[in-house]
Amino acid sequence: MPYGFWLKIKIMSAAKNINISLQIWRQKNSKEKGKMETYKLNDVSTASSFLEMLDQLNEQLVNERKEPVAFDHDCREGICGMCSLYINGRAHGPDTGITTCQLHMRMFNDGDTIVIEPWRSAAFPVIKDLIVDRTSFDRIQQAGGFVSVNTSGNTIDANATPINKQDADKAFEAAACIGCGACVATCKNGSAMLFVGAKVSQYALLPQGRIEATDRVLNMVRQMDEEGFGNCTNTGACEIECPKGISLENIARMNREYLSASLK
Repeated sequence: MPYGFWLKIKIMSAAKNINISLQIWRQKNSKEKGKMETYKLNDVSTASSFLEMLDQLNEQLVNERKEPVAFDHDCREGICGMCSLYINGRAHGPDTGITTCQLHMRMFNDGDTIVIEPWRSAAFPVIKDLIVDRTSFDRIQQAGGFVSVNTSGNTIDANATPINKQDADKAFEAAACIGCGACVATCKNGSAMLFVGAKVSQYALLPQGRIEATDRVLNMVRQMDEEGFGNCTNTGACEIECPKGISLENIARMNREYLSASLK
């Protein structure tokens, strides 16, 4: 049997049930005031994921004929970036290099009180409860996060253009950004520069992205400012809480690209 199978068996066998208290932000919509509400949840398996725990809570609320807690999720594999929760004062909770859906209840103890909030940023208005509107990221992408390619029967093989491996690796690392917004929620200024820096870098490092480099960085930074995101003061909190480990080097690269584009 593979090692992963036995590891899973070991974790499952070590699982236990805990009783927890949840303080959850409830808000009907972006116009009404929200408040924290407290819920008791018993017999939560430490082998369950954080979102499975919320599923269990919602099942309890439905059985009690109460309105379930609205929260965002999709892939539950740490890929889509949808599960944007602020848990006990940290984006994605008390673990490193993971999204909320990858957080497991074994990180908590019996009798713990867990505080769950949505992303806290003016650029991410609350839709309902723990769900926020992150379409501001989409508009930044639309402003320049792409390359224009002629695909009318003239497709080119991926390896037709030689690219330095170091540049390719850095571009790939920048492209790992899933746009979850943890950087914005963590930053005291509500800055989106780690996100924008990653998106600018993944193209700036490749020859395919150099053609539109000037317009790209100017348009994306302008859109970022229009969306109401704050500026970067190099505290580095975004890099620490980023589930994909996006480096601050991408912000420096974006600043260099922006300065160069501004002088043209």
